[in-house]
Amino acid sequence: MTASLFELYKIGVGPSSSHTMGPMRASCRFACELASRGLLDRVARVQVELFGSLALTGLGHATDRAVLLGLAGNEPATIDPVTIDSTVAAIRTEYRITLARSKAIPFDEARDLLFRRDSMFPPGARMQHPNGLRFMAFDSQGAALDERTFFSIGGGFIVEDGSGPGTASVQNEKKIPFPFHSAAELLEKCHTHELSISQLMLENECARVDGSDDRAPVAVVRDGIDSIWQTMCACIDRGMTAEGILPGGLHVRRRAHRLADRLREKEVDGKIGDPLAPLDWVTVYAMAVNEENAAGGRVVTAPTNGAAGVVPAVARYYERFIPDADHEGILRFFLTSAAIGSLYKENASISGAEVGCQGEVGVACSMAAGGLTAALGGTNGQIEHAAEIAMEHNLGMTCDPIGGLVQIPCIERNAMGAVKAVHAARIAMNESEAHKVSLDQVIRTMYLTGLDMQSRYKETSLAGLALNVIEC
Repeated sequence: MTASLFELYKIGVGPSSSHTMGPMRASCRFACELASRGLLDRVARVQVELFGSLALTGLGHATDRAVLLGLAGNEPATIDPVTIDSTVAAIRTEYRITLARSKAIPFDEARDLLFRRDSMFPPGARMQHPNGLRFMAFDSQGAALDERTFFSIGGGFIVEDGSGPGTASVQNEKKIPFPFHSAAELLEKCHTHELSISQLMLENECARVDGSDDRAPVAVVRDGIDSIWQTMCACIDRGMTAEGILPGGLHVRRRAHRLADRLREKEVDGKIGDPLAPLDWVTVYAMAVNEENAAGGRVVTAPTNGAAGVVPAVARYYERFIPDADHEGILRFFLTSAAIGSLYKENASISGAEVGCQGEVGVACSMAAGGLTAALGGTNGQIEHAAEIAMEHNLGMTCDPIGGLVQIPCIERNAMGAVKAVHAARIAMNESEAHKVSLDQVIRTMYLTGLDMQSRYKETSLAGLALNVIEC
């Protein structure tokens, strides 16, 4: 299905879309649906089991905290990050949790939150994805009231085991005027209807706006993009201000603040002398976001939290360093990048646990490269070329976070991905539209490469840097 911009860009909290946001959403849904189905009053105990990558790196990705917060009725998009620590501490101190903000029951993590590190998938599950969660609810006699299995498939998306495309998704697909399922189809429809990729995406997003808002659909979409961009900017600014040690035990010190200070010291009367300084700022912006993400702060999934710094860093680069940059360029950037992200989500994966970091930083790099090309006024062909170049040079990237934390190599990897995106856009803009490898071909290659990759290199922290670097 052609994904919406607002599905790919979701406001939430760090450190991971698949390990934090997805499990929080699944836990909240389970608890709230116990209430909606009239079962909550009979619940005396709940048990949650984590499988695969969620079990192996869940502690480093704060999956345990996400489950507690979700069962308590919190959603990633609305929870106040300031309240997270106190809410989790209260549950752990009192050994009680208030399900869906309605009914308090005993909850002991040693008994009720189980990390099945020896199992990749929940037993009996029809679907297979390495981010599985199983929820069970019991009455006071120990009889099972409900059992549900969910999978966190990347980008904060969750799927219930055995469910096909949801009714809402099917209706959404029929509703939009220009559905597309490949880059070739996207380019063909743009050519036929004489539209840019951003214009086509805007038409689709406007068609998705429901009738509950009195504003014109285009105003709703533009305001929604503005909200996403403002949240990203606030995250960049917080990250460049905050100092200290990131949580998790690796003792990683925040660097964006002092890097930004050093760059400012080199400026004379606000002017940049070094012609490559803009790329240094891209590095700072990306690292600032991912340091905020690692600290559990407010971020925008783009398309995952582990890769959340790439897109905002490139968008800020456009806004600050391109002389004729304007707000319309920012809108083109997000609409176009979302079109590219939708292609990866439908035809490959945006989950590091499924295809490695090529599906996270690689996809974000591809999205940002295409978005920047659009913002700069590039043609549809140049946009497709930029997105292809960006992914071509991220193929095979493993996901091997040290200690299961979204810190090393993730923070620097976002900076590298953002810089690659800028270079990919520049290459595409300086060449003709003709090129040997298509975006569809590189998306397919990325997916097959991910399937061939050994599972220990896919967000399990069992190989790569996670194995060969001593945690300290």
